[in-house]
Amino acid sequence: MSSPAVSSSASWGIPWPALARLIRLPNQTGTYLLLLPTMWGLVLAARGIPPPHLVAIFIGGSFLMRSAGVIMNDLADQSFDRQVTRTKTRPLASGELSRRHAVRLLSLLLVVAASLLFFLPPIVTWLAPIAVFLAALYPYAKRWLHIPQAMLGIAFGWGTVMAWAAVRGQLDAPVWCLFGATVAWAVAYDTIYAIQDQDDDRRIGIKSAALYFGPAVHQGVGLAFGIMLTFLTVAGWFAQLRWPYYAALFGVAVFFLLQISQLRRPITPTHAFAMFRKHVWVGVTILAGLLAGVLV
Repeated sequence: MSSPAVSSSASWGIPWPALARLIRLPNQTGTYLLLLPTMWGLVLAARGIPPPHLVAIFIGGSFLMRSAGVIMNDLADQSFDRQVTRTKTRPLASGELSRRHAVRLLSLLLVVAASLLFFLPPIVTWLAPIAVFLAALYPYAKRWLHIPQAMLGIAFGWGTVMAWAAVRGQLDAPVWCLFGATVAWAVAYDTIYAIQDQDDDRRIGIKSAALYFGPAVHQGVGLAFGIMLTFLTVAGWFAQLRWPYYAALFGVAVFFLLQISQLRRPITPTHAFAMFRKHVWVGVTILAGLLAGVLV
């Protein structure tokens, strides 16, 4: 006999396992990479530990918007995903899940995310539609731009802008440095991520920074790392942060040099994915450095 949970799911016609995989529930690396720059913005804007309710709102908002973003991506790329080894088993690409189910879940996520705006200052409400527009635009960037990762970075960086506005009620110079750093960081780590699919992307005509940089991928990623660190250094100078912050940046720089050296030679898709996932710890290190640089 089937369990009550299974029977209930079947009677409602809701394919829960497929919906969970649609929003990448088992793998939250993307949520962390969206969340961490917003935490940078909250900490720096608050000059220390930010208000707990803002932390909770941006944690929830990051999960909701990342989940919505991957649904938008899969809806836009359904035909492409069927031709890529890594993505052909995704629920929409494989036909396991209908577009109707995906659109319904997307609508629900966006409504819940919008409800969080009632607890934030009016300026954030004005900034929020831009975040949705950027998330919807990103899946199409790979059709037009040789470095579509930049559009991902702009979408992720906008969360940092919203976080700063939630604390200060205005936008100041340091937040644009954090925004620039987030854009450059996304170009770097998502280029590494794109190495997994470069053979399939070349075959079906999808653009990516991994293909654009080609044998010079280590130089392209290194340049993005350098731009990121420059923006973060300037942000620290604007905010008059103390030495622990710069010590954290030095540690991050050493890690970046190690990754650049690995990219000088061909790497497997598995290795590329492992390198990508380590960037969560880059974000955590910078967050710890910001807190220490303010509080010490």
